[in-house]
This record gives sequence, structure tokens and C-alpha cells, in this order.
Amino acid sequence: MHPTAKEPDMKIGVIGTGNIGGTLARKLSAAGHEVRVANSKGPDGVRAFAEEIGATPADAHGAIAGADLVILSIPFPAVAQLPKDLFDGLPEATPIVDTGNYYPGLRDPQIAELDAGKTESVWVSEQIGRPIIKAFNNILADSLAELGRPAGAPDRIAVAVAGDDDAAKRTVMGIVDQVGFDPVDGGSLAESWRQQPATPSYCCDYDAETMHKALLAAVKGEAQKTLIRVYGLMGKLGPNPSHADIIAMNRSVHSGN
Repeated sequence: MHPTAKEPDMKIGVIGTGNIGGTLARKLSAAGHEVRVANSKGPDGVRAFAEEIGATPADAHGAIAGADLVILSIPFPAVAQLPKDLFDGLPEATPIVDTGNYYPGLRDPQIAELDAGKTESVWVSEQIGRPIIKAFNNILADSLAELGRPAGAPDRIAVAVAGDDDAAKRTVMGIVDQVGFDPVDGGSLAESWRQQPATPSYCCDYDAETMHKALLAAVKGEAQKTLIRVYGLMGKLGPNPSHADIIAMNRSVHSGN
């Protein structure tokens, strides 16, 4: 994508207004897109936030009706509780972005298929009955909110984007660029395990070249074991670790330190 290219304004539905979904909704609304936001509490539950960022409050169905792009940013186990008909009226070509991560034994209940090695976003795709694009899952919320930079900036960091539909992936990569980050192709959805928690590319604030190398360095099945170590190291950082401490810890797990 040309560094000076501007994505045309789109209708974007954001389901989930937590740290990642809320930040994306804010940035995309500021960029001029028509953003509709929804969470589990209905339109009234998200109205104040929507008014603050210049978006439209909605329920989940209203958020995605007629959308050019959908961002799904809810707690991982909640994906299975979404209405089964939620995406029935959405054109097949509309990209659905999954930003979620599975944290077994910490935040999330165990999901047997994932514990047996199924790729997280493949499971999400099966739950909602639609192909998805995996993005914005391997960047910290603080990094997403504060570290966006113009294209070409020497300190610009990267976000991995994985999926099977090339056109949908290009659209999402354009959004990544627009909100201030270098998109790096993470391969197919089946390969998106390379950007899951506790892999070398996960939440390390890397530039595009280093992100690409980190994705390639991931070893299938290693993240499940590494995640236990990460939990222990997070505990040692205390209740309010700094952003720098978290980045340093994530990098150290794969540096041999």
C-alpha cells in the first residue's frame, strides 16, 4: 500500500468496547469513518461512550447492519454466546476482524479444542460461521492507543494480520496503516497461531522487519508451554506493571534471558 494512500471512509461496526475495541472505535471515528459500537449491555450501555467518540450506539445486529467492516473485540469465550444468526445478513465479502486472545487458566475457562491445539481464530471462525481476519491481537492496548505513528516514521511499530481472503486482508491492512501501524502479513488463518499469546511476535512493540522475523520464529505448540512461564513472570511484575516492563518481559521470554 502506498504510504500516502488514504482508505475511503467506511461503515464500521465494532462489537466490544473494551481496551482494544474501544480504542479502535475511537481512532476510526476520528479518521472519519462511520462507526457504530455495541457491547453486551445494549445501545443504552454504550451510548455515553459512543457520544464521546462521535459514533452511533447500537446492539450487535445494528452495529453490523450494512457495515463495510466488522471488528469483533469481545472476551474470547463470549464468541460462542453470540447470536447464531448475527452475521446472516452480512455480505460474504465483508471482512470480520477478530482481535481476541485465549488466556486459559487466567481469564478464560478451558476450551478443549484449543487445549488440543486448534488455532484460536479457526475456532472463532467456526463459532460464528464466517471467515475472519486475525488482527490487533498481538499489540498491547496502551501501544495501540499511544504509539501510532505516521507511515515511514522510524519508530513505527507493526501489527500482524492473518487470513485467507486476500481482498479482506488488504482492507484490514489498510486500516492498520491508517490507525498508525505497519501491517505485516501473518499468512493464512491456519497460520495465525504464530501471533497468539506467548509467541515471539506477541506484544513486543516490534517494527515490521522484526515482526516478520518473529512470526517466522514461532514454533507450533510451544506457546502453550511458554504461556505458563509468562503468567509467572507477570505475577512477579506486581499489580501495576509499566508498559515498558511488560514489553521487556515479553521480549525476554524468547531471548533466552
